[in-house]
Amino acid sequence: MDSIYKKFYRHFYLKTAGFIPTKPLNQSLFPGDYFQIKNGEIIVLGNLYRNTIIAPEEADLSAAVLLNASNWNFSEGISKPYSGRGHGHSAIEGQFEFSKQILAFAHEGSFIFKAEEPQSIKINNWNEIQQQLIIKLTQTLFSFREIYIVTESATAAHTTLAIAGEKNAELELASETENFGLVDIFGHPETKTIQSKDIEYYHRETKRKPAYFKAKKLVVQDDKLAFFVSDFITKTNNSSEWTDTFYDANFHNDADYSSQMILQNAQGHFLDMLQANELNPNTALLYFKWADANLDDVEKLFANYGN
Repeated sequence: MDSIYKKFYRHFYLKTAGFIPTKPLNQSLFPGDYFQIKNGEIIVLGNLYRNTIIAPEEADLSAAVLLNASNWNFSEGISKPYSGRGHGHSAIEGQFEFSKQILAFAHEGSFIFKAEEPQSIKINNWNEIQQQLIIKLTQTLFSFREIYIVTESATAAHTTLAIAGEKNAELELASETENFGLVDIFGHPETKTIQSKDIEYYHRETKRKPAYFKAKKLVVQDDKLAFFVSDFITKTNNSSEWTDTFYDANFHNDADYSSQMILQNAQGHFLDMLQANELNPNTALLYFKWADANLDDVEKLFANYGN
C-alpha cells in the first residue's frame, strides 16, 4: 500500500522547487538533522548542532522565509463533480444551509494537497562548513559512506492532504461558510468530512511541523567514479579466458560489463574496493562531495514498491 503515496512525493518535489515530504508523513526534520534511508523510511541519526559536530559559534540559521503559496497547492487526478449548497436541520437553529463539495479521485494514488502560509528556515553558511563535514562524517568522527543532511525545513500554518487508495475514490466535505457553494472548501479550518470512499490517507495538520525538507547527500566525486569504471573494465577484460583456464570444470563464463551499467551502480560499490588507508582524513575531499537530494532519492523512499 505504501506505493500509493509515491505519486504525491514526486509531484511535491517538482511543484515546490525541491522540497520532499518526510517519510513517514508528518515526521519532523530540522536543519542540521542527518539521516539515512533504510527500507523506504528516513532514519534520523542525529543533528549537527545538538551533537556539536558543528560548534555553536559556527551555527548560522536563517530567519523564517516566506515561500510562494501558489506552489504549495496542487492536485493530480482530481475532479469536483459537485460544489454547491446543502441543507440541514437542527432542533435549536432550525433549517440551515452549508457549503458542500464532493471530490472525485480518478486513480489509485490521486491526491489533493493544500498548505497555507508556507515558510522555511535554512542553513546559511553551508558553503563554509561543507568540507569540514565531509572529513568529520567520513573519517574523524564517523565513517559514513551514505548520509543526508537537512539544509532547509519548511512548515505551513495549516496543511491538508487526501490520497486515494483506489480509483474512483470520493471525499464529501461540508463547511458553514457564508459564500455557499462559491468557494473551494478543501483545507479550510471549518471544513468537516461528511463521508469518504476508498480514501487511503486524509489528514489536516494545524501545527507548524517541519514535515518538508531539502537536503544534501554525500556522493563520490565524478572523476573518481570515472576512474573506477575505467579501471574495473580494464581489470575484467579477458575474464572468460581466465575462468576457463583456472577452474577445472565445464563452466561457461561470458562476462559482459557495460560502462553504463557499472556507472549506475558504482556509487555504492566503489568505496568498498579501495585499498586499506587509501581513504583517510587527508584524502577524503578527493573522494567525496555534496549533491542536492532529488527525485532519485524520492525513488529510494519507495524502492521496495511498484510504480
